[in-house]
Amino acid sequence: MLILVSASSDEFVPEAAMILALLLIIPLTLFLCGLLFTLAVYALPFFVGVSLGLWMHESGSGAFTALLTGLAAAIATLILGQMLFALARSPVLRLGVALLFAVPAAFAGYQAIQGIAALAAVPDIWRHVLGAAGALIVGTAAWSRLAAFDLPRAQGAPAPFGR
Repeated sequence: MLILVSASSDEFVPEAAMILALLLIIPLTLFLCGLLFTLAVYALPFFVGVSLGLWMHESGSGAFTALLTGLAAAIATLILGQMLFALARSPVLRLGVALLFAVPAAFAGYQAIQGIAALAAVPDIWRHVLGAAGALIVGTAAWSRLAAFDLPRAQGAPAPFGR
């Protein structure tokens, strides 16, 4: 038999804590969704950095070397992707670069919404529908954030690299 004894003589402390938790969970969930949209464009560099860091660590490099290598690879991937998207004028190349960044972000959005929906005990079919909607929204957010790095060209200025 388990007997719980409260340090307070007030009987409404657990109810007040529950109400406070319920009131805070909504803004916290909205904050985390906003954070997901903000960080969605970094899904590909994060994946590249973690993959290279783990590969370096498994191949015998030290943890510090693997961490630095993964960090450098993630930064290089982000910078190269942004530069390639900003400097390329071919629509096919821009589409390819944008898809390279948007697809991993969409996958991350799908998984995040699936996890949130599973915590909310949503039925399976609706979890997949919500996950697909989340993937579309997060992928679009990543695409638009990548497009924000586009360099404006002055009127009549030559294209980069002589194109």
